[in-house]
Amino acid sequence: MSSRRSRSSRQAASSSRITEQQVRELVSKLQTLLPGQPPLNNDNDTASTSRVLREACNYIRSLHKEVDNLSERLSELLQNTDNDTDLEAVLRRMLM
Repeated sequence: MSSRRSRSSRQAASSSRITEQQVRELVSKLQTLLPGQPPLNNDNDTASTSRVLREACNYIRSLHKEVDNLSERLSELLQNTDNDTDLEAVLRRMLM
């Protein structure tokens, strides 16, 4: 019975594994989402994958900072507005 369990768990593990080709495809798709990235270098997949993942992390960090900054600006604008001020005007000022 234990040999059946170990065989079935090995099959489940192998079916859930991701292939190298799938990793390359996913990294390639991720790269298309990053602004200004040069094409992947197929000669050195590990270095290229590492570069894309590092750049993706940096880009996500910069997006988080941008969201934080915009949130702060919006909070400041909303605090400095009168109740009668039109929300559209606040949003226009925020985008400037």
